[in-house]
Amino acid sequence: MYKFFQEQLDNKINNLNLRTLTEYCPIDAVRVRRDDKEYLMMASNNYLGLTFDERVIEGAIKGAQQYGTGSGGSRLVSGTFPLFTDLERELAKFKNTEKALVFNTGYMANVGTISAIADKNMTIFSDELNHASIIDGCRLSKATVKAYSHCDVEKLKCLLKQVDRNARKLIVTDGVFSMDGDIAPLDKLYELSREYNALLMVDDAHATGTIGNGHGTAAYYGLEKEVDIQLGTLSKSLGSVGGYVAANSTIIDYLVNMSRSFIFSTALSPADIGAALAALHILESDTSVLRQLQNNVNYMADCLNSIGIYATNDTPIFPILIGSNEDTLAVSNYLYNAGIIGTAIRPPTVPVGESRIRLTVTAAHNKEQIDYVCQSLHNALKQLDS
Repeated sequence: MYKFFQEQLDNKINNLNLRTLTEYCPIDAVRVRRDDKEYLMMASNNYLGLTFDERVIEGAIKGAQQYGTGSGGSRLVSGTFPLFTDLERELAKFKNTEKALVFNTGYMANVGTISAIADKNMTIFSDELNHASIIDGCRLSKATVKAYSHCDVEKLKCLLKQVDRNARKLIVTDGVFSMDGDIAPLDKLYELSREYNALLMVDDAHATGTIGNGHGTAAYYGLEKEVDIQLGTLSKSLGSVGGYVAANSTIIDYLVNMSRSFIFSTALSPADIGAALAALHILESDTSVLRQLQNNVNYMADCLNSIGIYATNDTPIFPILIGSNEDTLAVSNYLYNAGIIGTAIRPPTVPVGESRIRLTVTAAHNKEQIDYVCQSLHNALKQLDS
């Protein structure tokens, strides 16, 4: 009965591609403990280091104390408590849209939004390196999907020309690409969306709290009021859990009525929402946190470039392309033995032959830690070449 499943697992073992769960005990925003040893975390999406911020923790505690440990129902039944209303109002203000809607995860926000707004009569144009949740949303929608080469505006234009101008169309992209750390050319995508009468949707999971003024890719390009749908998470820079969609009232009201991942899920807990709301207030009012992150991004990029490892200072994501699974695991293991968590990213997360170490820097890292990571990585790559 289980032979097929074991064969699939054996195949992953043979290809050095088996995933397993590793337990870490967080000490603070950048340090974890495992097997009585301390490690420096360089693989987290906790970009602003807010998971241990006392203000965010207090927000979670107050939420639970005031409204209990769980929501007790879906949003349309009994799960909408006042903190939800506060958070969605603040998110809409933050993204400069009419309304916002909170989902349980960023994955559910993408899947639930795309599968609701698209159907067999729509064509979706999706960047080939978009997140899996966007890809799965496209599949569930049963729309015609045309993937364009990564950030290739000319290729996208050619594909748009093939579809009737009056037909329903959606262009969807990551704002910051999670495995490559580059920023989508949203300004050019916006121009094409207007020229070819298409909706434009951007996933700001890795852009919120990292680039520009921290408000995401649309704000980075000065397009807050122009992008039709802005999606994001509460689980990365905002240090909590959940996802959200920000758009005009019509789209949000439509999702409340048509998005299955929203309608049929028990709502997030008051602690989750309280923490997210506190983190959002910090991002909006305390510019020092974002400034420290961006200073660390610049410092790490300079440090990597100084030892011959190409890096840009666009985002906190630093992909170190290795190639094979075997070599990538070797580098990851070297870092681990040096007390650094630098996770090996392998297919299907990235294409075959493009395995990499994905390092991330946060506002909570210091220069000494960054220096140590860069030197250790340099040593690991030298050992690989020897």
